[in-house]
Amino acid sequence: MKGPADSVRIISMQAINVRSSKREEMIDITREVERLLPDGDGIRVLFVQHTTCGLTVNENADPDVQSDMLGFLERLIPQYDKHFKHGEQNSDAHIKSSLVGSSVTVPFDNEKLALGRWQGIYLCEFDGPRERKLMMRTIGV
Repeated sequence: MKGPADSVRIISMQAINVRSSKREEMIDITREVERLLPDGDGIRVLFVQHTTCGLTVNENADPDVQSDMLGFLERLIPQYDKHFKHGEQNSDAHIKSSLVGSSVTVPFDNEKLALGRWQGIYLCEFDGPRERKLMMRTIGV
């Protein structure tokens, strides 16, 4: 007798590179992630292989949302703090990336991400400009 696990297929790992242009910015990567979806339905798991940036799902209709998020994080965790001991002057970026997180999971249906009307997937850069590598794994049915 076949169970649900018998119909699950795992698609090989894919990678995308994202280049940031500022020390702190949110880069909408939704279209690139969707472009690389396989046929069918499933979930897409994204993971960023760096400790000074993160991934999040948030509003992509009004750029003020990204500006507000970055501004709030900058006020909450300034780059320079007399208590930071890490010599590279990017302790703030490490803290921000831990708060935001290093992965997101998004379902997809019919080769389209199942995001809400105003949602997008963002790479949150906190220590740029740099090139960042994201790993993507798809679990499909």
